[in-house]
Amino acid sequence: MAAPHLSLKGRALRYLSMREHSRLELGRKLARHAEEGDDVDALLDFLEKNNWLSQERFSESLIHRRSARFGNSRIMAELQSHGVKGEALQELKAGLADSEMARARDVWERKYGTVASDPAERNKQMRFLMQRGFSQRAVKAAMQGRDPEDE
Repeated sequence: MAAPHLSLKGRALRYLSMREHSRLELGRKLARHAEEGDDVDALLDFLEKNNWLSQERFSESLIHRRSARFGNSRIMAELQSHGVKGEALQELKAGLADSEMARARDVWERKYGTVASDPAERNKQMRFLMQRGFSQRAVKAAMQGRDPEDE
């Protein structure tokens, strides 16, 4: 038996019930299913007005999901790709900066756990953390085996 045809609003609510979405991301998903006469922007405005779609909740959700594995630059790039801009982005960046060294240390410990003995291994560990989006300062602190609270 075929699934019933969902309206655009029903589809949007189904997406939002699974996880938070940015306006840009939800708009892209809904545009694929929009038929002639459907106004995706009006629907997105309606969802924001009723607080079913929130850029702040989306940002917090994304940061919560990604912060245990990735550094600030990678998280910021992902937020920007989802349409988060301006002052909101700067506030989120400032909030993440406080914990970056501790997060880098945690990621490094989970992956390696011991300070590298030779330059090749040290470079490998540094590349791993840098590819995860951590700053050089955070990588250096993690690689030295220092506890970030000691600073």
